[in-house]
Amino acid sequence: MDSALTTIGLPVALGIIMFGLGLGLTPADFARVARHPRAVVVALACQLLVLPAICLGLVALFQLPPLLAVGMMMLAASPGGTVANLYSHLFRGDVALNISLTAINSIIAVVTLPLITNLAIAIFDPFDDQLGLQLSKTVEVFLVVLGPAALGMLVRRLSPTFADRMDVPVRIGSFVVLVVVIAGAVISNWAILVENVASLAGITALFCLLSLAVGYLAPRWLGVGQRQAVASSFEIGIHNAVLAIVIAQTVLGSIEVSLPAGVYGVLMLFIAGGFGLLIRGRGSAIAARPTASA
Repeated sequence: MDSALTTIGLPVALGIIMFGLGLGLTPADFARVARHPRAVVVALACQLLVLPAICLGLVALFQLPPLLAVGMMMLAASPGGTVANLYSHLFRGDVALNISLTAINSIIAVVTLPLITNLAIAIFDPFDDQLGLQLSKTVEVFLVVLGPAALGMLVRRLSPTFADRMDVPVRIGSFVVLVVVIAGAVISNWAILVENVASLAGITALFCLLSLAVGYLAPRWLGVGQRQAVASSFEIGIHNAVLAIVIAQTVLGSIEVSLPAGVYGVLMLFIAGGFGLLIRGRGSAIAARPTASA
């Protein structure tokens, strides 16, 4: 990938997305977790425990090369983001819960993303025994993830009116940036992508579908409400592909590690839309049952 895009474009794009995320957050978003403790605990358990285990199983099943295997595990460890909130809004999820989960996930990811990535590097050894995310690089991940988000929260605290006015434009801008970055990553690495797309399309599509399904079904099985389950589904099922791409290319310095996130980022937009239509229809049927019985 062109060095200017890698060293400047990708971090700036991620900064815009994370700033937009922070611009919509307040301390109340963290306090709101107490209203839906079961939904939050189930969603976090799925995000932190179930999805990495599923991803590891898929990597073994598809027998990915070491660099691509690390990229898949990094993708699994990446939190949700503004796109998850957008899909939740479109398909009648509890967007307030999404915002709370995104805030918590973004903070937890500062620890879990380097941890899971380092474990994947230790397991698959793609760098010939060289350490992956060392302490200095872990700090870099911390700054990349939380720095712009904290700045956005500060802007909201200093000028709530400005933050409210900018909320919709920044959300739209973040989505556009997401699409542009993923498209740029795909186009710039087209030759490498073509070589690996056959081995990546199936696993990324299946991982996306399983993530969405686990995020929806696990809360429903455990008694969580429909709207909260929809929110959980998109928060868990839509990973921050841009974050994975940025860390892979700027922190680890590997284009190959970023390829799973690039392929996933394209397919996810369509798979999540189809899944949203499916569960929205299911939600409408559930809501209609009392009326029918009456």
